[in-house]
Amino acid sequence: MNRPDLYPSRCGAAPGITERLDPVVYARDWLRGPLNQSQVSAYDRDGFLLLENFFSAAEIAEFVLELERLRHDPQVRASEATITERSSQAVRSIFRVHEDSPVFTTLARDERLIDIARFLLDDEVYIHQSRLNYKPGFRGKEFYWHSDFETWHVEDGMPRMRALSMSITLTDNHSCNGPLLLIPGSHRHFVICAGETPAQHFKSSLKKQEYGVPDDASLTRLVEQGGIVEATGKAGSLIIFDCNAMHGSNGNITPFPRSNAFFVYNAVSNRVGNPFSGQAPRPGYICTRE
Repeated sequence: MNRPDLYPSRCGAAPGITERLDPVVYARDWLRGPLNQSQVSAYDRDGFLLLENFFSAAEIAEFVLELERLRHDPQVRASEATITERSSQAVRSIFRVHEDSPVFTTLARDERLIDIARFLLDDEVYIHQSRLNYKPGFRGKEFYWHSDFETWHVEDGMPRMRALSMSITLTDNHSCNGPLLLIPGSHRHFVICAGETPAQHFKSSLKKQEYGVPDDASLTRLVEQGGIVEATGKAGSLIIFDCNAMHGSNGNITPFPRSNAFFVYNAVSNRVGNPFSGQAPRPGYICTRE
C-alpha cells in the first residue's frame, strides 16, 4: 500500500519552505523525564540542546582509543562502511559502529542516551544510523548545510519527523576546527530541495552532498530568522538535535582534529519503508531496516 508523502522533496518542484506537520517533543509530561523543563523548552524552541561534561574523562579516553583503533585497522578501512575524503583519502566517516565495534555498541545502548531519546520521542527507539566523523586536522572537509530528515525521508523512507541525533564530542570542538553549526528554529520548517535523486546517490553524497541541500534563498531566510550557533565544547559534551534541524560544518584547516560519535535514534512507530524517491533502499550500513 502506498504511503502518503507528507514531505515531498527532490520531485521536480521548485525549492521552497513548508511548515513542519509533526511535534518536536512528543512527551506529554515535560516534568517527568531525564531532562529538566528548561532543557526541554530549549530543545523544543531551538531544535537542539548542548549538554557539557555529559561523559567522564575516563569514558572519553576509552572511546578515543577505539576511534583510533578503527581508523588504523586495515579491514575497517577496506570496508564499504568506511568513507574517505575525496582528495586526501583520509578517513571521513565510519558507519555502522553500533554493530561493528563492541565499545560503540555499548555506548549506543547507554541508558543515559536511550532514556532521553525515549522521552523526547515518547516511544521505544532503535538505531537508524551510527557513525564516527573524523574531520582530521588540515584535511578534514566540510559537511554542507542539510536537514538529515530530508535525506532519510527521500532516500530511506522515514515517514515522519520522529527521530533525533546524538553527537558525542570525542575531541574538543573549537570555533576554528569545523564544529557543528546549527540554525535555531529551522527544525520547524521543511525545506523542499530541487532536482531529482541520482541512482546510488549515497556513493558520492557521503563524500560531498550535492542533492538534498537547501537553496540559497531558503537558507538565507532560515538564518535571518534564527541565526547560526556553533556547537563548541570540551570533549565529553553531548549534542542532541532534532532530525529536521538544519546543520552543517566548515572544513578543518587547523592542526586540531574534530571527531564525534554520532547515533540516530528513531521511534519504533516511525520505522522506515520504501524510499519516497522510488529508488532502491540505501545499504544497511547507512540505514538500519531490521
